[in-house]
Amino acid sequence: MSEFENKVVIVTGGAKGIGRGISLAFAREAAQVVCADIDEEEGEKICGEAQGLAGSILFRAGDVSKNSECEAVVETTVSEFGGVDVLCNNVGIQPLDAYLPAHEYPEEVWDRIMDVNLKSYFLMAKCCIPQMLKRGGGAIINTASVQGLQSMKGVSAYAASKGGILSLTRQLALEYATDNIRVLAVNPGAIQTPMMVDSVAFMSDDPDALKKMAENVPAKRLGTPEDIAEVVLFLASPRASYMTGEYVCVDGGYMAFGQWGEV
Repeated sequence: MSEFENKVVIVTGGAKGIGRGISLAFAREAAQVVCADIDEEEGEKICGEAQGLAGSILFRAGDVSKNSECEAVVETTVSEFGGVDVLCNNVGIQPLDAYLPAHEYPEEVWDRIMDVNLKSYFLMAKCCIPQMLKRGGGAIINTASVQGLQSMKGVSAYAASKGGILSLTRQLALEYATDNIRVLAVNPGAIQTPMMVDSVAFMSDDPDALKKMAENVPAKRLGTPEDIAEVVLFLASPRASYMTGEYVCVDGGYMAFGQWGEV
């Protein structure tokens, strides 16, 4: 029996990239997964991919930067599956036109990044925690980034949002430690997702840019969504029952190397 059999998991930004890897990993482990994303086409695809797995994936279209849509996602989850055991706050954006010096950053772009990357994490936690309390506990796993620890030029909003996720993770962990709700974060490094591939292509016309990026990772490869998903599964499982308020870097050694922002 899988430790996630009959467990109910919500994954935001769950249809593509890291979120897709997380959604499918939980479904393989017999969980009932609700994938929340704005991309309905990719949502239909991932539901199809989940056919035949031990668990299931239900797609729910929604912009979780808005409280009403977070409430709707949780209401759908409770209606379909009876509650919430695990929340994976994963959604994140870095628009291609938002690689700018801070003094040139449009306020509306800053607000949109913060709303999606940070505010949604608070809103989804706010909606899910009452359901977890009813079930006697749960786990919240937040996708932050190595950008929350070190940074680079041109990403002031993204970096601030990821640092905020780490701080929110610590605060919520303390808030609900006695309620058996654990709150943890994972910090991906260079993970080969559509967002990263698009960003590299936008910033460099070198056809070997991804290959060179991989060569600069101590592990000599880019990460995959599955690399992140495996760590998320562990953090959400009873095997990590004495962990809360912490983060785990999954970065092929980038943070140990200490110079990833220059490469």
